[in-house]
Amino acid sequence: MIMMRRWIHAWEHALYRRDDNRRIGPFAWGLDHLGIEGENPDPRHRLHRFVERALQNSEAFFTPPPTTAYHYQDGTLTFPSPISSPWPENNRVWANFFPASPTGPAVIVLPHWNARPEAYVALCKWLNACRMSALRLTLPYHEARKPAHLERADYLISANIGRTIQACRQSVLETRLAADWLIERGYHPVGIVGTSIGSCIAFLAFAHDERFRVGVFNHVSSYFADVVWMGLTTQHVRRSLEPYVGLEELRQFWSVISPFVYVPRLRRMSRKALLISARYDLSFLPSLTASFHRELDRWDVPYDKVVLPCGHYTSGVFPFKYLIGFSIVNYLRRHLR
Repeated sequence: MIMMRRWIHAWEHALYRRDDNRRIGPFAWGLDHLGIEGENPDPRHRLHRFVERALQNSEAFFTPPPTTAYHYQDGTLTFPSPISSPWPENNRVWANFFPASPTGPAVIVLPHWNARPEAYVALCKWLNACRMSALRLTLPYHEARKPAHLERADYLISANIGRTIQACRQSVLETRLAADWLIERGYHPVGIVGTSIGSCIAFLAFAHDERFRVGVFNHVSSYFADVVWMGLTTQHVRRSLEPYVGLEELRQFWSVISPFVYVPRLRRMSRKALLISARYDLSFLPSLTASFHRELDRWDVPYDKVVLPCGHYTSGVFPFKYLIGFSIVNYLRRHLR
């Protein structure tokens, strides 16, 4: 077991170093991204008050205004985002649709941070082979939505506290609008799958929208801030945050986008949920995953789980990516159709 952990951890660090274009961005409170105004000059106070109000009415915070401005052509769905960011290219949602049939079960697929355009296409086709349609969403600040001055999708998760909240909320709202489109076209029941940050977004949507009959969450953790603070993937973000805010306060600020907070909404639910985690994960630490499992148990939330002998980065390579793919597709095949 110790030898296995050392081997996987060495592999994780090698894969992490391969992606060497990370940049340490500036810290910012980001109140402008949240539309926060007020007479109190203390940004901490105003941000705490914003989060407190959002948590008190998360139903409204994560419910988008309806839209009819969908455009679908040749497998590509676009529609305006319900959140207006300062970058026009980010304000239009893009998704690739893989229909298995004119109606029937469908799955929304949410990629990981900085996923490439071809990522999860194979999963979508695998779902098609099992007679489930799939809609792969492009996350904010990714691919066609990425502002020209960015090399990476840094604005989704960054040391700008308010912008990170806005971007994650934007993702949830867009996911629910994508579900509207599927259901209006006769696709139901609808499931949802997310990986890494996509798992966080998928859980937030799942917790606030009972139309998602099955949820599969690949990599799970407790608080958003803990992953950013402790995880290997986001150490460059922590270095920007650390001079200005500590973990405990950051956990409070980002609680509004943390799955842990919304577990009570799922108490004794009749829907199905699968949680996939990696035993040697250096980004979503196993201790944080275990904490999330305990919270689900505490609130009597039913779930299934799969724990694989790999890490965060190695979960995307052979043979582990095929084991995860099989777990996802098999679970959805059994419980969604």
